[in-house]
Amino acid sequence: MARSRSTDSSAPAGAKEPKGATAAKAAKAPKLGKDGKPKVSRLSKVKAQARMIRQAYSLTYRNDRKLPWVMLIAFVSVFAVVEVLGIVFDAPFMVLPIAILLGLLAALVIFGRRAQGSAYRQVEGQPGAAAWVLEGMRGDWRVSTAVAGTRELDALHRVLGRPGVILVGEGSPQRVRGLIAAEKRRIAKVVGDTPIYDVSVGDGEGQVPLKKLNTHVVKLPRNLSAGEVNALAKRMSALGGARPPVPGGPMPGGRQMSVSQRQVRRR
Repeated sequence: MARSRSTDSSAPAGAKEPKGATAAKAAKAPKLGKDGKPKVSRLSKVKAQARMIRQAYSLTYRNDRKLPWVMLIAFVSVFAVVEVLGIVFDAPFMVLPIAILLGLLAALVIFGRRAQGSAYRQVEGQPGAAAWVLEGMRGDWRVSTAVAGTRELDALHRVLGRPGVILVGEGSPQRVRGLIAAEKRRIAKVVGDTPIYDVSVGDGEGQVPLKKLNTHVVKLPRNLSAGEVNALAKRMSALGGARPPVPGGPMPGGRQMSVSQRQVRRR
């Protein structure tokens, strides 16, 4: 018996798509990364970072007019030292690229530190300043801002990490102590034997200054593994509770300043 032929001649079986159509599909479909999101080209990343650094520089310069001169002094000093060493070893031109790179590195380090100092000076004393610092920490830190507070804008923030549970209070020391004690009682049954640290932010005796809060938290001993932190986070999420009417973080000089200077601080 003869087989019947398909009446649809527009798409014969086994026919390959034109090369142009395949190329068009490949151009339309963006490449995805491991996180499932479209990949960003290196050039786009470099442009974004350059734009962010330029923005951070202009915002820092508004409050620190000595910034370009200090950066220039750092660059010239490092460049001169390297070149002097090159002259001593009779190779001044060979060390020239190294001198330029090290000079630029020194200028960038100075810029990052002064940008960080400028940001701290602007947020210090504002409600939510501690939350702003905690949210900018590098590493696996689970920060819950303003888990408790008062009408006077005292606030208590909770941080989960390898050290355990860290309660960070900002505001009046007397009222903060009450917030910390109440939060410890509330989470005691959930955390079990997990260490609980309490930190009061301020310049008084027994308090941690805002500019040292990041370092203080990061230097706490590591008591939990990554898996134990994940398990603890799941248990803590069951606590829930309404957020009090206190700010989660200050906005020094506008949203753009806090974001750009925080990115510089992370480098």
